[in-house]
Amino acid sequence: MTSPDTAVLERKNVESLSKYLTFGLGDEEYGLEILKVREIIGLMQITGVPRTPDFVRGVINLRGKVIPVIDLRLKFNMDEIGDTVQTCIIVVVIGDMLMGVLVDQVSEVLDIQGKDIEEAPQFGVNIDTEFILGIGKAKGKVIILLDIQKVLTDSEILKMQSSTMPAADAAARS
Repeated sequence: MTSPDTAVLERKNVESLSKYLTFGLGDEEYGLEILKVREIIGLMQITGVPRTPDFVRGVINLRGKVIPVIDLRLKFNMDEIGDTVQTCIIVVVIGDMLMGVLVDQVSEVLDIQGKDIEEAPQFGVNIDTEFILGIGKAKGKVIILLDIQKVLTDSEILKMQSSTMPAADAAARS
């Protein structure tokens, strides 16, 4: 088992350059490993699903495939804002499922060298930062690099999968 410090060092040694899709939530800049991103789509009709966590916006029908969509602002306990023309959905691969991640706007794809990625800061025992892959520095900006596999807990993913199944049939028909 590797410690977080060891994992960062291993990543820096193995990956000299990685590509990240960067996006904004409020005033903050975030990044996702480009290999986890399937596609970026504009905002489309999202079908709400009852009894899902607050951060689950609902499901979309993307070319016949029903995909759950989470609002990353709500997942990160940020203030809710209305959708804008820049609001979009990043379709990501989590395990063997596709999921939509609603963000304020997509910025660009950046190459970030391993030496420019610092480990996630520790804020104490009660604050979980396990979903932060690291803090990247590029183009004079600080970018919070997310491990999309860990943004949702296993129990949240299971709950979401089970609660969105009935709505999947309805969304596929629309």
